[in-house]
Amino acid sequence: MLTRREFIGGALAAAALGACRPEREREIPGELLGPDHALGHKLRAGGFAPPSRTERAPVVIVGGGAAGLSAGWKLLRSGEGGFVVLDLEARAGGNAAWGENEVSRYPWGAHYLPVPGPHARAARELLRELKVITGEKDGKPVYDETVLCHAPEERLYLHGRWQDGLYPRLGASAADLAERDRFHAEIAALRARVGRDGRPAFAIPMENSSRDPDLLALDRISMSAWLDRKGYRSPGLRWYVDYACRDDYGGAPSEVSAWAGLHYYAARGEGEDDRFLVWPEGLGFLVRKLSEALGPRVRTGALAFDVAPDGDGVRVDYLDAATGTTRRILAKRAIVCAPRYAARRIVKPLREDKSPSAFAYAPWFIANLTVENPPEGRGAAPAWDNMIYGGKGLGYVDATHQSFSLDRRRAVWTYYLPLTGDPDAQRAAAYRRGLDEWRELCLADLERALPGLRRRVTRLDGWVWGHGMILPKPGFIWGSERAAAVRPIGPIHFAHSDLSGLSIFEEAQDRGVRAAEAVLAALGKSFRSSLSLTPGS
Repeated sequence: MLTRREFIGGALAAAALGACRPEREREIPGELLGPDHALGHKLRAGGFAPPSRTERAPVVIVGGGAAGLSAGWKLLRSGEGGFVVLDLEARAGGNAAWGENEVSRYPWGAHYLPVPGPHARAARELLRELKVITGEKDGKPVYDETVLCHAPEERLYLHGRWQDGLYPRLGASAADLAERDRFHAEIAALRARVGRDGRPAFAIPMENSSRDPDLLALDRISMSAWLDRKGYRSPGLRWYVDYACRDDYGGAPSEVSAWAGLHYYAARGEGEDDRFLVWPEGLGFLVRKLSEALGPRVRTGALAFDVAPDGDGVRVDYLDAATGTTRRILAKRAIVCAPRYAARRIVKPLREDKSPSAFAYAPWFIANLTVENPPEGRGAAPAWDNMIYGGKGLGYVDATHQSFSLDRRRAVWTYYLPLTGDPDAQRAAAYRRGLDEWRELCLADLERALPGLRRRVTRLDGWVWGHGMILPKPGFIWGSERAAAVRPIGPIHFAHSDLSGLSIFEEAQDRGVRAAEAVLAALGKSFRSSLSLTPGS
């Protein structure tokens, strides 16, 4: 096989003879995609016309991401079908957006769901409805084997070859491995710990977590400070934790609270099941199914710009992008499922609050690469998740990993790059970059492990998430501003994963279900709670 240096040298020589162009100049088609910024920026500009039509509905849900769709799902399955979901994008789903080409569906955001633990009752209910949970054995759910991540699940590239698993074992010293084992022992103890209030130390959803003071104090320091305090100095372990913080929160350990950093490890599976549920389109599968269940109640291209109390109800004004007209809905209750930075522009009482916000959001870049004859590299076999030690991004996820097709000559790989550092500066820089710059950054990063990859890429599309996920900085998760943001304002309720400080599906769903149950109670509707109750709650 040609080395990268040999190939480039040959290509340049051929270019000098007019036979071909250098490898770097080969055009790879693609588009730079993302949320509808033009429509979203209208919210900032304002100046909307008065409503040309008014209608009535018992409930309006603003935002069609996982929280909004879950709120609608809870209302519908409780017998309240008189609601409307407004979403500004052409397709609902929020940051669980997805795409599709002739090879496969693929994610533009969240790409897996850990097998839900016992406190994630709403998630288990949904998975039963979707036949992902097919039964029960020994009191535990049985999952459809086709969506449990097939082996190999993960591999890591370092020292010129791929190894199985995430922790960098190749070249690790005895001292490194001792630190790894000590870290895992601490995580195991946290997984098993039950607080004095009867709650697990760390749970999903996070509202079920213990409020023991020593645990809450972890939120006031960074994950890197916790590692320092505990004497963890091994470069391999520090990278392992850095990867986890960037993967789940879009921030470096110095930017992420220790409570959040430990939650990543200690809450997953809650000691029962560490497997992943995966689909080619990632969590696009779940939001697609939820959206289909709600049917025409979901209105896309609908930019809600004013939500205000109105008598004993609520008034919601929105722009219909298809017609360019402004419409009004008078409702008894509203559930605002937009991220807090958007809610502060949409909801009148919040718009009047000019104080600075503790809510910070991590920007991301994501690419989907269509690859012919996918290279495997040296060492461990290709896996679902393929990380690169010391890489700029998080490696790539193979959207076609679960495929039962015998034709493995084409694949779609999803590349993830959290833009760590100052979120505002990174966001501004991300919006200035064009597709050519993103493409080169992505391919150069992946070619550290797979030289010559660009020759096999037939298409590369990119997506910039300016506010990709909530960044749980020290002091945020158990701070006063997040707690206050959860509370309703009169007939206006709130639901979004950022109200948990953790941008994962179970938190978005939990917030949507909580808000829906509060609305049902206010409307005098009976329902069976989907929330897990623990002692002291």
